[in-house]
Amino acid sequence: MADLSKNWLTEKHIDFEYKKYLLLAYLGDVRQNFNATRLYPWLAELIDHYKSAIAVKENKQNLKKYFPQRLSGIDEKGQLSYEHIVGDDELMSELENIIEYAIPQFQQGVDEGKDIYDIVEEHLYLQPVGIIPLNPECGYMFLKGGNTVATNVYEYQVSFFENATEKFKAIHTHFVKAFTQNISTTYQSIKSDLLRENRHLPNPATYSIETDMSLPLEETFLPIAKRMLVKHIGKSEA
Repeated sequence: MADLSKNWLTEKHIDFEYKKYLLLAYLGDVRQNFNATRLYPWLAELIDHYKSAIAVKENKQNLKKYFPQRLSGIDEKGQLSYEHIVGDDELMSELENIIEYAIPQFQQGVDEGKDIYDIVEEHLYLQPVGIIPLNPECGYMFLKGGNTVATNVYEYQVSFFENATEKFKAIHTHFVKAFTQNISTTYQSIKSDLLRENRHLPNPATYSIETDMSLPLEETFLPIAKRMLVKHIGKSEA
């Protein structure tokens, strides 16, 4: 697996061909995973790399903070001072060339990943199981994919946080158990079993998310299902 460090631009050799080699090796690995419909964590990493490259391009002074530093002196108060080990205009020009090359490469990878995401999302079908309580922010999520007879059960909790300008929702899940679905084992019976076994959730919201596709569970089905559930809960509360 080819990884690309967060600080890949300024680590080791500042050389266009070397950085191009690192970037293309990484993107090749990402595309292998995308071709197998494995989206995460690769799509999220690509988006982060793309945003970072755009930010550096828009403010070239940001480049300096990524470079290593060396001790340059000590003042009369004993405070250490450092200077960035950053080279001349030729080095900065090389970095600009690397960034200009990398941005469309990242953009293409992000677009490919989002296209796969959209296709998968179109094949996910969310339904409530029983009556949904007024507070749907904690409960159970049932996942069933492809031709499998197993239903994976997750307990979920949606939490809220915000910064100065935006509010966010995050969902945390943990695996509970898997059920083999048959004539006698329905979503409603699974929910009833969970109510008996887990008294800490006396009135849980419960949703099933099914797909007719065969998807990698951890890399694709689960992360997209989580996002779909958060979106659904957000709409129901609006």
